[in-house]
Amino acid sequence: MDQHEAPILDGLVEHRQLDRYGFTPPGHRQGRGADPRTLAALGRETFQADILATAGLDDRSSSRGLLKKAQSLMAEAVGAEQAFFSTCGSSLSVKAAILAVTRGTGEILIGRDAHKSVTAGLVLSGLQPRWIRPMWDSELHIAHPPSPDAVEAMWQRHPDAAAALITSPTPYGTCADLASIADICHKRGKPLIVDEAWGAHLPFHDDLPTWAMSANADICVVSVHKMGMGFEQGSVYHVQGGLVDPVRLSQCADVLATTSANVILYSAIDGWRRQMVEHGHEELARTLDLVETVRTRIEHIGRFHVLRDELVRKEASHDLDPLHVLIDVSQLGISGYQAADWLRAEQRIDVGLNDHSRIEATFSQADGDGTADRLLQALTALAQASATMPAPHPMFLPEPSDLEMETVMHPRDAFFGPVEVVPAEDAAGRIAAEQITPYPPGVPAILPGEKINGKVVEYLRSGVDAGMVLPDPADPSMKTIRVVQE
Repeated sequence: MDQHEAPILDGLVEHRQLDRYGFTPPGHRQGRGADPRTLAALGRETFQADILATAGLDDRSSSRGLLKKAQSLMAEAVGAEQAFFSTCGSSLSVKAAILAVTRGTGEILIGRDAHKSVTAGLVLSGLQPRWIRPMWDSELHIAHPPSPDAVEAMWQRHPDAAAALITSPTPYGTCADLASIADICHKRGKPLIVDEAWGAHLPFHDDLPTWAMSANADICVVSVHKMGMGFEQGSVYHVQGGLVDPVRLSQCADVLATTSANVILYSAIDGWRRQMVEHGHEELARTLDLVETVRTRIEHIGRFHVLRDELVRKEASHDLDPLHVLIDVSQLGISGYQAADWLRAEQRIDVGLNDHSRIEATFSQADGDGTADRLLQALTALAQASATMPAPHPMFLPEPSDLEMETVMHPRDAFFGPVEVVPAEDAAGRIAAEQITPYPPGVPAILPGEKINGKVVEYLRSGVDAGMVLPDPADPSMKTIRVVQE
């Protein structure tokens, strides 16, 4: 195929050149009816690109197959057998993958460090999760992806599970030994799903960790908006091998997805694939060099530590994506929550992951010397300002064993069954009826169906006092928790 083509983008250009007009949704008619203030904020071009995928971009029967061709180009570019675009984010793509391989019944092996979208799939499907123990780092209080030995042990305990699902890279950039895990799964004739939301860029440079399709995973889900150049909610799920029915996978996605897919998101995915084929290797090489310099410069500021060796040592991660720059700020005498808030308020810099002692800056090929300098200047100012900042609120950090709570009910039954609201201090020993997720990174600390451990409650309550954000519980203040009614 001609990788220099971008069929969806070309279709948009043609739509404008032909001056097409649709008496169809969207009702704004390429911005003609939009409020001028909205146009000023979003730009008329945004509205001009917002057209129907069928009977708009393509003809009524999609006979030109623009989306299908764009997906085939993506699959060829990254070495997958098939690729499918999603405009509902990797959250939908992961749910579709879970449903496709399990048919909505039975058991599935899942790394307990999974994103909340995975656990939402359990609530929707009614599946029984069999949790694979991550590699807990009790010193750093970080969960790394499960080891091959942990996956093997769980298959031995639960041989009837339909598939295994592993998250790699994690939001910290740490990666699993996917090739070994895939081999373990395939020896049993079972598929491996990889939630690789943070790894859309991995196929395009050899100095990055091995991406899931190259490691022989069966389904790989990537978020083009995270480390690629796509818009928010842009996602691609790839499939290969004979263990997953691609028709069922596509149909499961169709059941969950919107019927009004956004062409703007499709177009950005299409254009990003072309960009990566043509220039991705050189752009990533430049970015990798830039990040090495940034890491050194941050260390030279003083009282900052950029983690790297600690993340790939024995009993940690198999590999690391260096574009995740994880910075320990504890020597400043402040927390990661305080650092993130101060950088946003005083330097107009937003960081992603932040926790009790760290902040993270993720770099992409969009970054250069100018953005790197801005980060360094902001961190220098933070180091100077930290002396005047209040001491961080103390946080209780549980041992890894305290985080491994027992699942005593199917998540679906706990979530949809009768519930009651109890004071958080009375929740220990009760069965959770909601998920409670520090965000970012978005890995639930408590899941529906788990017997609540009092130490986890203490961790979350002290975390809220320290600045932790909990977007999903009914009571984000953690004064109360929804539990299964006794």
